[in-house]
Amino acid sequence: MNDDPGMGRGPNRRRVLIGAGAYALVAALAEHVLGLSEAAAQSATPPADETFAADHVRKLAEEMAAREFVRPRVELPEPFGALSAEQYRDIRFRPEAAVWRGENLGYEVQLLALGWLYDTPVEIWIVDAGKTRSLKADSTSFSIGPSIEKATDAAPFAFSGFRVSGLLNTADALSDFVSFQGASYFKAVGRGQQYGLSARALAINTARPGGEEFPFFRAFWIEKPSAAATEIVIHGLLDSESVTGAYRFVIRPGRSTDMEVDALLFPRRELTHVGIAPLTSMYFYGPAQRRVDRDYRPAVHNSEGLAVINGHGERLWRPLSNPKMLQTSAFVDKDLKGFGFVQRNRNFAGYEDIEARYDKRPTVWIEPSTSWGDGYVELIEIPISEEIHDNIVAYWKPSKPLQPGKKYRYAYRMSWGDEVPAVWSGSWVVKTQVGAAKNPDSTQFVIDFAGPAVREARELPLAELAVTSGATSNLSVQRHPELQGYRVKFELNAAGTELVELRLCLKLAGQLISENWLYRWTKA
Repeated sequence: MNDDPGMGRGPNRRRVLIGAGAYALVAALAEHVLGLSEAAAQSATPPADETFAADHVRKLAEEMAAREFVRPRVELPEPFGALSAEQYRDIRFRPEAAVWRGENLGYEVQLLALGWLYDTPVEIWIVDAGKTRSLKADSTSFSIGPSIEKATDAAPFAFSGFRVSGLLNTADALSDFVSFQGASYFKAVGRGQQYGLSARALAINTARPGGEEFPFFRAFWIEKPSAAATEIVIHGLLDSESVTGAYRFVIRPGRSTDMEVDALLFPRRELTHVGIAPLTSMYFYGPAQRRVDRDYRPAVHNSEGLAVINGHGERLWRPLSNPKMLQTSAFVDKDLKGFGFVQRNRNFAGYEDIEARYDKRPTVWIEPSTSWGDGYVELIEIPISEEIHDNIVAYWKPSKPLQPGKKYRYAYRMSWGDEVPAVWSGSWVVKTQVGAAKNPDSTQFVIDFAGPAVREARELPLAELAVTSGATSNLSVQRHPELQGYRVKFELNAAGTELVELRLCLKLAGQLISENWLYRWTKA
């Protein structure tokens, strides 16, 4: 399995129709997006804009929202219209063609080719001192391997995205730290990490009847950074049947790669189920839910839990699952403080996978910069039988539909690192383990807590446990010397029950000192 962007594994499951016309890609983007004349749109090299103002992408998104949706298209000769995964991997970007190569800026941009799963063409522009230039995909930037015969010099014809390298891990070598490819998907890593879960710009009708709509980035504008700059700025133009959007990303690579995201949305129609700041991850199995036999690895997942800090400052922890049937959960809130997918176990022994290195997958935390009002964090868990599929989604769902003809702004910060950046003096769940109890109708739960609040406690805290149905027994709290924390154990008898929601927390002297552990038990 390869999680590197542009190398064969991607979450975009949508296939797009390919239209006619030798320069249809240029024409569609230039005429419908950039507002150029028909004659200019038909030129092989789109002319550069005179200037790139701060509201350039906003104006384009607002103008597009008033028009009918037109999907970008490009006519591809064989075999580029139906590349296999092997053939797509044989299209390689030439390192010497990287944008800003040799300029010692501390950043370079490498382009990703159109093809295979990535079949929506993307325009990519470089902004330098307020002037723009469009990048072109052809043999000067890409080499075509032997699995693709009779490739012309114009191949691979278009881009599907890009990745940015910087001085992430060492001061003398560039490393990839962020990639945008496929629909509105993007992913990043902090220092020493490997690519794992993905983010998206927007989610529409996820796991809803009628099918999901996948907004996509039509075009990007990448600002040239100054020498030794600590950040890079990227603008994205979002489009779909139902909405357009102007996105601005300010990205700072480091131990934690941080992003400031500013999104302006312009609905074409009412959006009744829209997901803000969606995250997409993979959970196959782990100590909280094995359900996979004969695999030597203790756990296989990009993320092990959903963390939420709600508007009251309450911290929630929900272990992820690979359910038998699709399931959704809603965490109703007002003025959300933050949410994200977390990979807490950072020990190699917890996974024993030399290739995948799940211990090095990032945690992603989202913190609103402005009030998001009423709504809920929705968690969607989809059954999978292989670890190659992303099956976990979470996002913020506003309580009211987004209306056409209006503008909506969502600003937030993203952190791609080892842990949730919100400092806390309480205690958190280190591990959830679930197994058989002596009673065949019962399940045993073992939850470990660690953190300042329990490390410094001189007396045993009280465990408060609540369930929606079934019966619990043998609830106990004991010290865990290896963690300088505590272990809570109990049994659940769910005979005659299909689903049980569980909630557990620790209190000391009547005060809450831990996350609220949440778990959904379902009949096997």
